[in-house]
Amino acid sequence: MLAENYVKACRNVARVLAIVGAVAAFMGYARAQQQFVQFAGAPCATPPVLHCPDTDCTADREINQGPVVEMKTRRTYFLDYPCDLKPDEKVTFILSIHGAGSYGNWQRHYFPLLDYVDKYRLVVATPNSPTHIWSAADDEYLQNIVSSIVDQLGKQNVKSFWLVGHSQGGMTSNRLVRTDFFASRVDGWLSLSGGRLGPQPPIPASFFNAARPAAAPAPGAPPPPNAASLAAMMAPLRDPPAADFSFIFETGEHELGGVPLPADSPWAAKYGCGARAHVADITDTKAGYVYDPTRQNPGSDSWGHLPRPGTADVMQYPDCKDGRVVADVIRAGKGHTEGLEPKITEELVQLMVSAKGGKIQQAP
Repeated sequence: MLAENYVKACRNVARVLAIVGAVAAFMGYARAQQQFVQFAGAPCATPPVLHCPDTDCTADREINQGPVVEMKTRRTYFLDYPCDLKPDEKVTFILSIHGAGSYGNWQRHYFPLLDYVDKYRLVVATPNSPTHIWSAADDEYLQNIVSSIVDQLGKQNVKSFWLVGHSQGGMTSNRLVRTDFFASRVDGWLSLSGGRLGPQPPIPASFFNAARPAAAPAPGAPPPPNAASLAAMMAPLRDPPAADFSFIFETGEHELGGVPLPADSPWAAKYGCGARAHVADITDTKAGYVYDPTRQNPGSDSWGHLPRPGTADVMQYPDCKDGRVVADVIRAGKGHTEGLEPKITEELVQLMVSAKGGKIQQAP
């Protein structure tokens, strides 16, 4: 009888040990699964999804609008982030907004932040306008993207939040920082040929000539820009916004029409920065990824030609108070649509991550 009870006891102990082992194994697996952040509906991939090759990115890839669904509006976007992002890691969050007539994946490669998410710990959302022109009707969608990503990251892990906008996406960024939602959250705005906070030369006439498609536009395509339409969009944005944020203006030399970019900056004056000074000449031996193939006949220097290597002049207003960054960057020999080269892209990222952040942590 004693032997029989002993055997039963041993069996019970074995069962308990097996259960404990299984639970421990499951917990270990769960911990391993939770080791890195994975955003809902946006599994991380290396290389990033729909990444263009170094040259000759196909049109069907460039116009892709992204695989991630914004659940309230059911519109899609791209989300790029480090695949080894830890749950408590601090990141720079960027909303990168395309220009009129463009698409998310073109913007993603025009300013290729996706190549720097690992090195600089970036989380980059690239949205799309279904009409290819941004308006206030898109604000809810953009706000929902920001709120969803911040909720999943945790406010405490967003070191800084930047808007990046090319062309009309830059003008849209200028409008967004005047709204309550973005004014309370944005730490910086990088304008990629999307308007300067301060004086800048008028856009040369050749810009509009090249922007006229050689063939009839596709149904539903936005009309080509003209001086009157751009002036109308920019008119309500001429006065400086009330919000506090860092500001970087980047443009192609040929967009300035042969006129120097004024050194005066009301935004630099707002933060008591020093006089603008040359910081660096950036030389790229590698071309950017994309350009505008639809407006090359006729093309123009100001609109932009095929991507190619180049140099850029980085100028900064030093010693701005509150850790703000104010800078101007001119890409020599370039126009409006040649994709940014890798080294100047990285230089702009370095400026962004060097600036003061933290507003989103205090946002409602």
